[in-house]
Amino acid sequence: MKIATVIGARPQFVKAAVVSRALRQFLGTTEIVIHTDQHYDLCMSDIFFRELEMKAPEHHLGVGSASQGAQTGRMLERIEQCLTAEKPDCVLVYGDTNSTLAGALAAAKLLVPVAHVEAGLRSFNRRMPEEINRVLTDHAADLLFAPTVQAVENLRAEGIPEDRIYKVGDVMYDSVLYFGDRAQEHSRLLADLQLRSGEYVLATLHRAENTDDPVRFRALWLALLQLSEYLPVVLPLHPRSRCVLEKRQLLADKSASLRVIDPVGYLDMLMLEKNARLIATDSGGVQKEAFFCRVPCVTLRDETEWVELVQLGWNRLAPPVSAAAVFNALLDALNAKPGVEARPYGDGDSARRIAEILIGRLEGSQAGAELTVHMTRDSRSAGQPPPACFESEIG
Repeated sequence: MKIATVIGARPQFVKAAVVSRALRQFLGTTEIVIHTDQHYDLCMSDIFFRELEMKAPEHHLGVGSASQGAQTGRMLERIEQCLTAEKPDCVLVYGDTNSTLAGALAAAKLLVPVAHVEAGLRSFNRRMPEEINRVLTDHAADLLFAPTVQAVENLRAEGIPEDRIYKVGDVMYDSVLYFGDRAQEHSRLLADLQLRSGEYVLATLHRAENTDDPVRFRALWLALLQLSEYLPVVLPLHPRSRCVLEKRQLLADKSASLRVIDPVGYLDMLMLEKNARLIATDSGGVQKEAFFCRVPCVTLRDETEWVELVQLGWNRLAPPVSAAAVFNALLDALNAKPGVEARPYGDGDSARRIAEILIGRLEGSQAGAELTVHMTRDSRSAGQPPPACFESEIG
């Protein structure tokens, strides 16, 4: 059995690492990794492969940055060449990037089955490139691994056949549990930055809807500057955001308490998240990692795909209509009570479940044929809080 995994961005490396580990438990299964190089510099790519113990990709496509259409087109052409040469039994894609869509389209046109991890997420904002990628990938996919009940309902509402949908939980939770202790042992970033646990705000900015809009981006930057007068703000800066700051000459206004640093590896990021008093982000993955670490989060967008985090009180939206609006939302979050304990993302065994379903379906075994959509939580875990961040490992 040969499975081709298509990845290209940091969140996908995190998700693929735990699923790849689970797939290795099945004898006779070979995984071929195709890296589009959407994130191609050392801090954005290579360090993640080392820390996540991932094997080197068999194929580097060297696509890099480009406009949406050009980048997706180049990926589609080069992924097709890889799939034609490798002849996999299935193509596995993750999340909502251009790499995701290109991998799904290339496979579908070659009549190779597509499995989508993190299927069914919807922001219902078609202005976001990620939303277009999600919707098209889900409708091209043969197996849809949904992380939550809401994601399953979204797929059903769009007419996706029931026998393609599986509620499996969130593989990012698997990763936080597995790598949490390692981050505690090996990361020295807090000491290097002279940060104390619970005494700083962690912020990330990278979404095109924010970085490409001068009004929104300026509102976010000014709000973080103002917040840094009350509490240190640490901002690992995405290359896209750094280019915008330099182009608009905003870095000159930076205060000493607004700590702009280079992108960090996965283990360092986990430590920054775990020890922050508050996280402010426009990243979907960071929203969830904040919840896994039980740190309140403010999402710097008009909407979120992870609606359950808002419903549970761990996350709140702060549309960047003005610096004052964002600043006030951040202050409110600093003073808010903790959210409700719940288990919306499973028990930390999502990767194992995905591997079992995928292999079962591909082999056409009885076990695979009998698997159905699981819409209710295990009665043994109903009402119980999830494990505290970094308490245990799953192997």
